[in-house]
Amino acid sequence: MCAQEIPTGLRIDVDTLRGTRLGVPGLLRILDQYRIKATFFFSVGPDNMGRHLWRLIRPSFFLKMLRSRAASLYGWDILLRGTFKSGPLIGNRCADQIRQAADAGHEIGLHAWDHHRWQMKVATLSTKEIHSELQQGKAFLEQIIGRPVFCSAAPGWRCNNTVLLAKERLGFLYNSDCRGRSIFYPETAEGLLAQAQIPTTMPTYDELIGNKGVTEKTYNDHLLSLIVADQLNVLTIHAEAEGISCQLLFQDFLEKAQSRGIHFKPLKDLLASETAIGSSPMIEGKREGREGWVSCQAEGERR
Repeated sequence: MCAQEIPTGLRIDVDTLRGTRLGVPGLLRILDQYRIKATFFFSVGPDNMGRHLWRLIRPSFFLKMLRSRAASLYGWDILLRGTFKSGPLIGNRCADQIRQAADAGHEIGLHAWDHHRWQMKVATLSTKEIHSELQQGKAFLEQIIGRPVFCSAAPGWRCNNTVLLAKERLGFLYNSDCRGRSIFYPETAEGLLAQAQIPTTMPTYDELIGNKGVTEKTYNDHLLSLIVADQLNVLTIHAEAEGISCQLLFQDFLEKAQSRGIHFKPLKDLLASETAIGSSPMIEGKREGREGWVSCQAEGERR
């Protein structure tokens, strides 16, 4: 037995129809086996993820697709979904899988209405468009699970002050919209906001694999080395990866984690146990292995 328990938030992003239909049931089985509760963030509107294919003309995105073996990892049905016409509504096709996650006792939050549109266009969407995307997604997800939704996570960690202010109007308790190091209240030009941010602190599978010599054999040990006692630890996994093609890798990760005293929790439990929450602005930044910008917690957090 380990002398010290290390609480670690487990966030599961569900971006696509395939991830919801196949990845969510796979993850529910694994989490039940290890008696783990997590936070699932669901995309519920049209699956238009195939429209990312035009980004192959960008060398950085093309290299990432090769490095992470995207076609075998995600499947061609994901990579082509919504390429030529609007994709199917995930919430209509996969309501049962979403309810299964809720009924199993996992925390349920909103990821997106249209994941692709948000990730590609959020910086140029109007206040009205952002509010509509959030409100439509939240209402549909609440209709599916039959209860209120109190948290959200911006696709691709792409968030700005307009998004933060829109979320304040929708009654979320907290959001997970950025990369960072501690739970904090966002500072904006309009003042300090009331909804805490719980940032992702660790890299994701597609950011790590194939970078700096990290392979399938070394991935889990490398990831585990990043979980440190007495600091915020939040891991984001994806139903499309760890729930389907990387199931065995994820199970091995959980085995090793439990042997080291790492205890996975939904994000709401991390918030409930935090006694001193500081404040910080959110800024645009970069993360190695990820194409484009992400929202980041600024340096110099205030207490």
